[in-house]
This record gives sequence, C-alpha cells and structure tokens, in this order.
Amino acid sequence: MYPTALTQLARGNPFSAPLFSLQKVEEPQQSLHGQRTRRLAAAATAEEDISCAFGSSKYYALCGFGGILSCGITHTAVVPLDLVKCRLQVDPDKYKSIARGFSVTIREDGFRGLAKGWAPTFIGYSMQGLCKFGLYEVFKVVYGDLLGEENAYLWRTSLYLAASASAEFFADIALAPMEAAKVRIQTKPGYANNLRQCVPKMFAEEGVWAFYKGLVPLWMRQIPYTMMKFSCFERTVELLYKYAVPKPRSECSKSEQLVVTFVAGYIAGVFCAIVSHPADSVVSVLNKESGSTAGQVLKKLGPKGVWKGLVARIIMIGTLTALQWFIYDSVKVYFRMPRPPPPEMPESLKKKLGLTE
Repeated sequence: MYPTALTQLARGNPFSAPLFSLQKVEEPQQSLHGQRTRRLAAAATAEEDISCAFGSSKYYALCGFGGILSCGITHTAVVPLDLVKCRLQVDPDKYKSIARGFSVTIREDGFRGLAKGWAPTFIGYSMQGLCKFGLYEVFKVVYGDLLGEENAYLWRTSLYLAASASAEFFADIALAPMEAAKVRIQTKPGYANNLRQCVPKMFAEEGVWAFYKGLVPLWMRQIPYTMMKFSCFERTVELLYKYAVPKPRSECSKSEQLVVTFVAGYIAGVFCAIVSHPADSVVSVLNKESGSTAGQVLKKLGPKGVWKGLVARIIMIGTLTALQWFIYDSVKVYFRMPRPPPPEMPESLKKKLGLTE
C-alpha cells in the first residue's frame, strides 16, 4: 500500500514537480583545500568546465557579486521610469499618466531631472542584490538539505518561496536607508538634489528612524515580490524547457539558455509587479510625508489609489526582472560556475512510486 499512498500524495501535491536531483557520486570530490566534500549531481559538470564547487564559499560569493551587478545596474538604468512611477503614486493630480509625468518632469527640471535619485538607487539596490541572490542560494541549499532529497522534490515551490522570503528579509534591511533617501529626493521638490544633501537633512529631522520607518511596508512590498520573482522564474524555466524549447537543455548553447532565462525573467516580472504594487504605493507616499504611518497612508490612498502607476510598474519591473536574471545567469556563465539543469525526480522516489523496475 505504501507505493500507492505515496503516488496519491505526489499527484495531489500542487507543487509536485522536482526540485533538485541531489545524488551522491561514488567517489567524493577533493576541494581546493584538500577537504573531502560531497558532490551533488544536480550541479555536476565536467571538472574542467567549472571554476568552483557547488555550495562552496566561492560559489556563494560569486552569486552575491552577480546579485550586485544584476540589481544595481538594472535599477539604476530605469531610474527615469521609477521617478515618474513614484510621482504618479504620490501626486496623481499633477502627474496624470506616464507620458504626462515625463513631460512635466522635463519641463520643470530638464532631462537631468529624470536622473534624480540615481545614487541611492545604485547603492541601495546593489546591497539588496548581494543579499537577495547570495542568501537565496544559501537558504535554498540549507532548506533543501533539511527537507531531504525526496521532500525537496515534492515540495520544491514551497522551498523556493521559503528561501526567497528568508533572503529578502535581510536584503530589505540593507535596502531601506537608500530607498528612503531615493523617494525623498524624487518626490519632494526642493528637499535635496542629491544623496549628500539628503542623508544629513533626513537624519537631522527624524534621526535614524527616517531611514527605517518604511522598513515594514518595504517587507510587505519586497517579500511577496521576491517570492514571486524566484518561484515563478524557477517554475517558468522548467516549463519552458519541458514544453517550449524543442531540445533538452543539455543540447542548448549557452546563448540559447540565456534567452530562456530572459523570457522566464520577464514573465516572472509581470506577476511580481502586480503582487507588490499596493505596498509599493504605500512606501512611496510614506517616505514622502514625514510623520505618517503605513495605516494612515493606506487609508488616504484607498482601494483605488494603491493601484496608481501600475502600468508603469509592470513595464519597469518586467524589463528589470528579465535583465536581472539575464545578468545574473551571465555572471555564472562568465565565471564558469555550476548551473544546475532543470530538476529531475530522484531515483529513490521513482522506485517508491513504482516508476522503475
């Protein structure tokens, strides 16, 4: 009865596609320091093709570096659209649409005004990317080991959600101060023209609280966003290789694999924007208005107001998320890092389910 019951459980599980194929190889691999380490089949490639072991300190450090580049560069590149989006959220009467927002901003501040807030954006989101991508890889492995190979396979989406939420919790602590400064520069005319002017002024007015009063709304915005970003991306990549790509991933060139990464990233970005937009609106208004609370801002905006600027955010986040995953995966390719293929069902589970002899 055991195989039958397990089969029913697997079929009834909404997250029943595989997570990792973590299989021991007969001979353990020697690390660079002479220590014996377990080699995971999910990350196994020809030794001459990789520069570090999967799960090693170097691997996680390079993942963090990839996160810095992917988030810092992309968020800075879309600062003009982000500026207009924030102004739509905090002053919808003046900035009635995306086109109107650009027109008013250029008329009042010139083209240079579209770059307002670029410095805190670059610094803040670089630090966020370091924690987000680096810690996601760490938590994914840690939680996967805690669950065990078979449970990690059965509940992989839950694992993606838990690992990404854990990583984003710490990433937002790193992001919050610069996010507060960015919004203040972008949405409060005459307050400050750059980061050097903004930070001392904010500290003098409200102390350290000025930089962290938006942390809880930031968690409300970023944690659902990141959970969607990573889980949707991982599942979309899997589905694309299964149904859309005409050949196995192992037969795809690195360029073809990066195209799949970009497409999956854009699809994930659209869902991310929708899920996180109401909280994003609250964060924008909260950081503009001194002394306000998240509850007061939410009541002021109302059910309709929290969705102002959604189209701009979908365009921005869709493009941004696609580029982030593309850059992140490109870093892995450039540094010859292990890049696990789409997950496969563990052999032990196949036997329990009666799928093999």
